[in-house]
Amino acid sequence: MARTLVLKGSKKLLNAWAFYDWANSVYSLVISSAVFPIFYGALFRVAEIEKLTVFGIEIARAPLISYTTSLAFVFIAIITPLISGIADYLGNKKMFMQFFCYLGGLSCIGLNWFSLENIYFGLLCYFFGLVGFWVSFAINNSYLPDVAYPEQQDAVSAKGFSLGYIGSVLLLLVNLAMVMKPEVFGITSGDGGVAEIKAMKYSFVSVGFWWILFAQYSFYYLPKGNKREGARSNVILNGFRELKGVWHQLGNQTRLKRYLGAFFVYSMAVQTVMLIATYFGEEEIGWGSDSERTTGLIVSILVIQIVAILGASVTAWASKNFGNVKTLIVVNALWVAICVYAYFLITPMDFYIAAGCVGLVMGGIQALSRSTYSKFIPETKDTTSFFSFYDVAEKIGIIIGTFLYGFIAQFTGSMRNAIIFLGIFFMVGMLLLTRVKQLKRPL
Repeated sequence: MARTLVLKGSKKLLNAWAFYDWANSVYSLVISSAVFPIFYGALFRVAEIEKLTVFGIEIARAPLISYTTSLAFVFIAIITPLISGIADYLGNKKMFMQFFCYLGGLSCIGLNWFSLENIYFGLLCYFFGLVGFWVSFAINNSYLPDVAYPEQQDAVSAKGFSLGYIGSVLLLLVNLAMVMKPEVFGITSGDGGVAEIKAMKYSFVSVGFWWILFAQYSFYYLPKGNKREGARSNVILNGFRELKGVWHQLGNQTRLKRYLGAFFVYSMAVQTVMLIATYFGEEEIGWGSDSERTTGLIVSILVIQIVAILGASVTAWASKNFGNVKTLIVVNALWVAICVYAYFLITPMDFYIAAGCVGLVMGGIQALSRSTYSKFIPETKDTTSFFSFYDVAEKIGIIIGTFLYGFIAQFTGSMRNAIIFLGIFFMVGMLLLTRVKQLKRPL
């Protein structure tokens, strides 16, 4: 379909870029945080088992999904720079973004057939859902300096996260209505006589269709990408050469190098909190009953999402008035306080309060981290490789953070001790940010 090229900085282009967050954020909320963890546990409870034999090894349900998640992030960390380098080299990163969007969306639809009897297929869909989400998200991030001027990047980055939170909450509310009142939606008993499980599966299908459908608006306006000049041989290896080139450029970019070091440390903690919050609340909070636990966890997730809309906007305002780095230092300090508070959580109300605090700083730190990095990278057409480096650092942090969190929780016998460990990460990240040189104008 022919269309007029939309200029950098234009309202249409900025909206199209931000709108991809609306499209794909339903995955991170419904699949990663809310419905899928409850669905996964319900399958085992209905079957009245705690372990499965997978590849000849008997393994409990929690380690099984944890290992699958870790393996997916290892794969993501490897493939992201590969895809990014090739995309910049061929000058068509939108094609790759579309491929991983569709891979993720179709994998979500495939979760409709997730069952203990089809565990390999189910885990494969879960695996590629993660891959599709994170790789397409990384490519979309790399578009930021291509579509927005430096003075626009904080606001449009925050707008993207806000749209993501709004869209994902809207779909989650529909999904929750389906799960709580399946008969209203014409969903009859199935899957062992549990209509709620069937409703959860339908929610996964809705995520896939939502993601693919709304992404079309972004794909229509986003440019193909900048083409790299040079030799076209060994295109596969060129992806890693591009990443190596970014690493060498960091040697002359002291401010960028110091920022990436700080980001690696505090992002390790942020992403770990996002992945384990539901499990922490399920295990450590004194819920009155199973139904109260399910409702309470879902309400907490909604609180996080809704407050995060405000948090992203407030953080964008603070960065404009006080500078990006100073704002990030304050946000990390708030994370330290939240971790200390989380150590003493006992009642559901305590958990709701913590959820509100997490929401306030979660959206802000993600949006501001993305736009700050975009401002710090040098003038280049090779934006995809620079952002792949950023995303690889984030994914390696997730692998390390989740592993250490699980190890400390297992070794000490309490997830609360692991929370304090994450607080130390935020404190170190805050201190490392103080070494990042400020510009003459606020940044």
